[in-house]
Amino acid sequence: MPTRSLPPEGLSELVEAYANTAQAVLDLGLTCRPEDFDRETQAPGWTVKDHISHVVGVESALAGNPDPEVEVPDHPWIRHEMGRFLEQSVQLRRDRPGSEVVNEWKHVLPRRLRALRDPELTIDTEVAGPLGDGSTTLGELLRLRIIDIWVHEQDLREALDRPGNLDSPAAAEFVARVLRGFPRRAALAGLEPGTSVIIESTGPVLAREGVRITPKSDGSVWGEPLFSGQAHVDETDETTGEVIVVPPGSITTIRLTTEALTRRGAGRVPTAQLRYSVEGDEDVAARVLDELAITP
Repeated sequence: MPTRSLPPEGLSELVEAYANTAQAVLDLGLTCRPEDFDRETQAPGWTVKDHISHVVGVESALAGNPDPEVEVPDHPWIRHEMGRFLEQSVQLRRDRPGSEVVNEWKHVLPRRLRALRDPELTIDTEVAGPLGDGSTTLGELLRLRIIDIWVHEQDLREALDRPGNLDSPAAAEFVARVLRGFPRRAALAGLEPGTSVIIESTGPVLAREGVRITPKSDGSVWGEPLFSGQAHVDETDETTGEVIVVPPGSITTIRLTTEALTRRGAGRVPTAQLRYSVEGDEDVAARVLDELAITP
């Protein structure tokens, strides 16, 4: 279901959303005192400086200047190879002063913006992917970079106690991305077929999405979106031809602020520490929220 405000759509809107959150990261870094860079954040193992280092590393690579490879220790917060890959830009800058990392971002960002504002580009222009793994369109790359940088911006804001930008186009983009993945994530929560769950973001970004847990012919379930505008069609067993009727089930509604939804969607705050309200089954709500994170 659409958010209010709407996520950015055209290329110019996407570039401006990127510029807004990228500039926010720079502004936060420029106002940090030396001791602020060492503050812990909600991302395990990462400090304020580490988040800025990550943003600088990815954007430098996209600008054509990838970081040299460095050996990454077996930090306890690295859970997979992607995490190890993303840690390289952080590891490279761990011994540098925070002000130096911010100054690097101060020089990289204008180059990125000049490149993205090239009048020859279109939303469908083919560009390199963010991890050097093939190509994508400029529009999809920008969406990925907007939500990634905005999540790190919010990490900085939480650690520095400087809330903001929760009503921005980047915030709307991230909310939309979380709710777009909600039906698939809800299907992993082990809910009984027929159970319906609705999530409402109460603001500043307003949004609502619902899902019904629907059985499939192979015995598994899928999350059927409730507000897709399409009528429900019963599944049919491919072997017997019998209709698999969705049994009547409970309805649970979860309400939470944009900040709470996006912190959970980013995997930064566990469900047990999240502030939200439930109308319906508390256990269903907790199980769904446990599966909500879309970050790797």
